[in-house]
Amino acid sequence: MMGGHHAASGAAAWVAVTASTPIAFGWYPVSDVGVMTGALVCAGAALLPDADHHNGTISHSLPPVSEGVTQLVSTVAGGHRNATHSIVGVAVFTAIAWAMGQVTVRTEQFGEVLVGPGIMAVLLIAFAVRALKLTGQRRWWTWSLSVSLAAFVAVFAPEEWYWMPFCVGLGCAVHILGDLLTTRGVPLLWPVRIKSPRWVRRHRWLPFDDMWSPRGNISVPLLGDAGSWREWALMTPVSAYAVLGVAWAMLDQMGFDTASAWSSATELVASAGESLLPS
Repeated sequence: MMGGHHAASGAAAWVAVTASTPIAFGWYPVSDVGVMTGALVCAGAALLPDADHHNGTISHSLPPVSEGVTQLVSTVAGGHRNATHSIVGVAVFTAIAWAMGQVTVRTEQFGEVLVGPGIMAVLLIAFAVRALKLTGQRRWWTWSLSVSLAAFVAVFAPEEWYWMPFCVGLGCAVHILGDLLTTRGVPLLWPVRIKSPRWVRRHRWLPFDDMWSPRGNISVPLLGDAGSWREWALMTPVSAYAVLGVAWAMLDQMGFDTASAWSSATELVASAGESLLPS
């Protein structure tokens, strides 16, 4: 799956899981600020498994820092689509987020400032805005936007960062799910690799041949190759849903009565539907 689509799927997943609106599940409710900020952070977290790619979105997000990080991760993970694209990878990234959450600094003016989550937010937001092309090719805009947002939340709403480990884990899981739906698949059980038997590779016409690679990758290739029209057909409404969810949270935070507006809209749609039914 393409980097921008990974980011959009992370934002959409965050909205669906955390927003307390009629269009979301609200399984892990957070504040409106948390929905807005977390959508960008989760969009960035949904790119983390590709930190093993020297030429991916993350590598180009905050050079030269990001380039050094991807080289290190690629070396440790054993190359692209290995350790970081597995259940172990999700657990490691989540554990790093939790550990960073323990890095705090106490100040006289602002009290305890969560420096660790703030640093993570800077990086993840930068990854997201780069993948979503929110700042174009201007690197200083990427740095400025990510640092400003993270610093604002870290200083004025530090309680929001309690969801950081969950956000990172969710984003990574969504990334792996997206790649699972493409032809190359993922080594879900890494470091265990169960290679497909020779008879499967010999009979290329078998329906599950594309689902079990000689390297042991698992795939359910409903989207075909990365960047296919099927991927675009799926991710266009998913991206629109993420934008709608963030906009909804923003309106709620600004004091708009979105609940009444939603009730009026649903009643209008229901009335229109009834009028079209044959009497």
